[in-house]
Amino acid sequence: MASEKGIREKMPKQPQQMSAEQQEAAEEKQRAQEDMKNSILSQVLDQNARARLTNITVAKPEKGEMLQSIIIQMAKRGQIGQKLTEESLKDLLQQVNLQTEKPKIKVSFDRRRANLDSDSDDDM
Repeated sequence: MASEKGIREKMPKQPQQMSAEQQEAAEEKQRAQEDMKNSILSQVLDQNARARLTNITVAKPEKGEMLQSIIIQMAKRGQIGQKLTEESLKDLLQQVNLQTEKPKIKVSFDRRRANLDSDSDDDM
């Protein structure tokens, strides 16, 4: 055990946290990305569509983020010719819902078997 302690002391200690400068740079980079994302979304969405997207993001953050990234990708590829309206956003949301829909699980309960297996039978 003494040798193990000596090995630990010889190993260089790694910083557990980022320095203040690195943390500030990371926050600044994240803010810049947010600003760019908001700028693109405001350019390609009309006011009603932007409000609906905000509501979706508040209610279901994962779905809202997915929609935002899809819209940004479409804008970067030039697939959006004019501002998306609320109706076109609804259509896009339906397409996303169809693609990400999970299969429904059906649970059936056979009452006949439940009656046969009942422990409430009177044994006389």
